[in-house]
Amino acid sequence: MTRLAILADLHANLSATLAIHADLQRRGLKDIWVLGDLVGKGPRPREVVEWTQSYAVRVIQGNWDARVAGATHRPQDLWPRARLSAGQLQYLAELPYGIEEKFGGAWWRFVHASSRGLFHRLYPHSSLSEQLDAFLPNPALGLQQHADALVYADTHEALLLDVEGRPLINCGSVGNPLDSTLPCYLILDFGAHGPAYSATFVRVPYEREEEIAAAEASDMPFIREYVTELLTGAYQKRRARLGE
Repeated sequence: MTRLAILADLHANLSATLAIHADLQRRGLKDIWVLGDLVGKGPRPREVVEWTQSYAVRVIQGNWDARVAGATHRPQDLWPRARLSAGQLQYLAELPYGIEEKFGGAWWRFVHASSRGLFHRLYPHSSLSEQLDAFLPNPALGLQQHADALVYADTHEALLLDVEGRPLINCGSVGNPLDSTLPCYLILDFGAHGPAYSATFVRVPYEREEEIAAAEASDMPFIREYVTELLTGAYQKRRARLGE
């Protein structure tokens, strides 16, 4: 049996990341895949990148990773960029777009946001046509297969849909969940023979006050919005000011 722990959207929240790590250790899960957004939003980007480099087996790039590594220059990109080493920034910049692996004869695709681009979002309410498109090849991004299953992140909401017989799964967010106040990750179990699989969402408590204190002790941008998101699990929009 193959068993994967799928994490994403850690967002520089070290307290939540360590709480998930403790749960992974308790369950004996060592095959850890991280689907992007290690950094951004939270106060401890360096420590979360170090954790990922130490424990994750496979890692792909998220939109915030690309932004912080140099794709954009917003205040919320510049602040974590200044706290990462040159080597860490290069690590983020060179992360692959996606992973395609065959389990039980079926092609499983893992991306951060969608199969169309880092800054293209795939929602539960996206049209059926758009959802079906997510399973198609996109060689420009290194996605060569007609996927039988898609696992992604980005929207910070755990999700499992059946799209005309194909599983569409969002693993939820570790560091910035927006469907709960509890960090979430996904366990995928694949049988040794045939296409059987199971998907389990896991939520754990963490030292939230510790993370809030770390944010408030910093000079990071949008502290109030970040803290409110941790306390409520609701997205605090910032588009009006900085076009996020």
